[in-house]
Amino acid sequence: MEKEKILLDTDIGSDIDDAVCLAYLLAQPRCDLLGITTVTGYPLKRAMMASAMLRVAGRDDIPVYPGSDLPLVRGIHSQPEVPQFKEIGPWPHREQFPQGTAIEFMSNTIRSHPGEVTLLAIGPLTNVALLFRADQEIPKLLKRLVLMCGVFDHRVSELEWNALLDPWASAIVYGADVAVHRSIGLDVTTKVTMESAEVRRRFTSPLLQPVLDFSRAWFEHSKLMTFHDPLAAVTIFEDSVCRFEKGNVEVELQSTRLAGMTHFSGNPAGGREVAVEVDPQRFFDHYFSVLQ
Repeated sequence: MEKEKILLDTDIGSDIDDAVCLAYLLAQPRCDLLGITTVTGYPLKRAMMASAMLRVAGRDDIPVYPGSDLPLVRGIHSQPEVPQFKEIGPWPHREQFPQGTAIEFMSNTIRSHPGEVTLLAIGPLTNVALLFRADQEIPKLLKRLVLMCGVFDHRVSELEWNALLDPWASAIVYGADVAVHRSIGLDVTTKVTMESAEVRRRFTSPLLQPVLDFSRAWFEHSKLMTFHDPLAAVTIFEDSVCRFEKGNVEVELQSTRLAGMTHFSGNPAGGREVAVEVDPQRFFDHYFSVLQ
């Protein structure tokens, strides 16, 4: 079985879906998870949460690197807290991690496997933008870039958090020339949801037990779990769960209030792929077939 080499960049600890995504990657037999980098406020706490899940999976061999805690340019949005970290207590985890070397680790890993690595970014794009600026050959050395980022249907009025938290990073990343540059946006991910009661009923896999604990903090203010990040991960292995269109993406930077808004224009010759439809049942069938 040929495995997909994956680098995961995540803001685990804010929205619960990052942990749901990591559980999937750890259970997916076709995934070769090369490492994890964390991004945005308190990246060290986020690294601890990722390491707790790695320990449950018996995968302490997977390296975890805390990355940038601040956006490239301070904007009107921020994410300084890690609300789910308060639930980490029962789960053994590492507390010491390499500092200041996340971007170097990403670069070295991709250069060690040219044309083979998928970079899956499911948080604000600060680390990815720093990587692309520090080593400008990296985009061309990736197999693909998969983002949970943006909104691409103009009929959807809601803005997407990852793009908004670091608009200038988003602009850098969407301007990069990658062989496959794919985005799964909020207009599609919000169609893949589950009520809290069903989450508790269906999350029976050992890998999902820490996620259930982390989710207590999430369900304090929401009765719904949206599978934003897991959907992005699943498309790497089963891209039939979504339908994609090619085109071009521009990131709004002129308006302070709307900085980070993504504008998509369809074009068969465009260098970006965006998800435009999803089959929720096919997604859930696949996700729980992996996490039994």
